Amino acid sequence: MKSCAVLFSGGIDSTTALYWARERFDPVIPLTFDYGQRHRIEIRSAGRLARRIGLRQVVLKVDLGQVGGSALTDPAVPLPRSRDTVRLPPGPPPTYVPFRNGVFLAVAAAWAEARHVHDLVCGFHVIDSPDYPDTRKEFVRAMERAVNLGTAAAFGRPKLRLHAPFIDMKKSDIIRLGLSLGVNYSYSVSCYAGREVPCGTCSSCLLRRQAWTRAGRKDPLIARLRKEGKL
Repeated sequence: MKSCAVLFSGGIDSTTALYWARERFDPVIPLTFDYGQRHRIEIRSAGRLARRIGLRQVVLKVDLGQVGGSALTDPAVPLPRSRDTVRLPPGPPPTYVPFRNGVFLAVAAAWAEARHVHDLVCGFHVIDSPDYPDTRKEFVRAMERAVNLGTAAAFGRPKLRLHAPFIDMKKSDIIRLGLSLGVNYSYSVSCYAGREVPCGTCSSCLLRRQAWTRAGRKDPLIARLRKEGKL
């Protein structure tokens, strides 16, 4: 089997992508980005989850805080809150980090090229989050073309392949797939507010809760937190 790297934040989608990759590649390297996000819990949680399944997390630093323009990196941009649904005008939401996935894929491709890794896996999906421009199928294919034009692949070396297996799936379907792969979601963290105990009011918490409801299952993260007396 060939090696691959997985863009791994420790949320539901990237955790499922990690397990999906383990079925197809060996070794699998989880790449987590320290990109200047307002909280550190996703980096720690991703590392803990990777260790639980015997993988070594690699953390790459890219400071998107200096770019600003997002509620995830700029304290001056308020995080949208709601108890039900977050209603926003059409277009990229305040939680969109400008070209974040493009930067991630470019840096990951450079890292992979230096180590002769030819496959990158990401958990992007667009059905439940259509207003993020850097999760679309067209974007992934364009990035794959750009990477192969701008690396040694342009001189006949092996091409880099970008895999986004969930791009046309709902989050609830990603969860169902993950459960069939044996994913333990009890340590995956999604909260945009940077809390292990979900804030319950950011768009990521709301989407996660909705996805588990649609999947007809209880969120293992909530079950673990209750068992540990944190809820």
